[in-house]
Amino acid sequence: MLRASFKSSFAIISTRSLASVRISRPLVVLGARHNSSRTPEEKKAYNKAKEELLKDWIAPILTYEQVKQKSQQPSENAYLIDVREPDEVLQGMIPSAVNLPLSVLPAALNMEGEKFMEQYGFQKPSLDQEVAFYCRSGMRSATASDVARRNGYTNILNYKGSWLDWTAREGKQST
Repeated sequence: MLRASFKSSFAIISTRSLASVRISRPLVVLGARHNSSRTPEEKKAYNKAKEELLKDWIAPILTYEQVKQKSQQPSENAYLIDVREPDEVLQGMIPSAVNLPLSVLPAALNMEGEKFMEQYGFQKPSLDQEVAFYCRSGMRSATASDVARRNGYTNILNYKGSWLDWTAREGKQST
């Protein structure tokens, strides 16, 4: 048996297996929410903004030398964010970096500032503040850059070489 119910802009699909066990999973339906009160100009602006967010985008890439300078001269106006998981961070971190795992990044970027500070121990970056991401090898930092962009951040950088490049160039593991 297949049953679909629509709530907000999500569709929930329920199926019944032979063992009569129900499995529910969210299915995102783009455009399921219709607002006929928008003017044609508003609809056009909305669609343009949506297309801009969905198009391929690559954050500007930082070099080792640029990250080294940021680690030696940290600024209140810029964050170097390690998106590795806490067990990976035990290997060490780039000096002056803060940890915000990719697994919690979308939820964290949508938190209120006070709750963010309480949970992660540093001020939540403002939407126009510089945020530079790194991970182990550069894959998750690229994803984090995309997540930040989709959440309204505008000054995003990616250290593509990430932890592997850092430790190879430093000749040791930094803490």
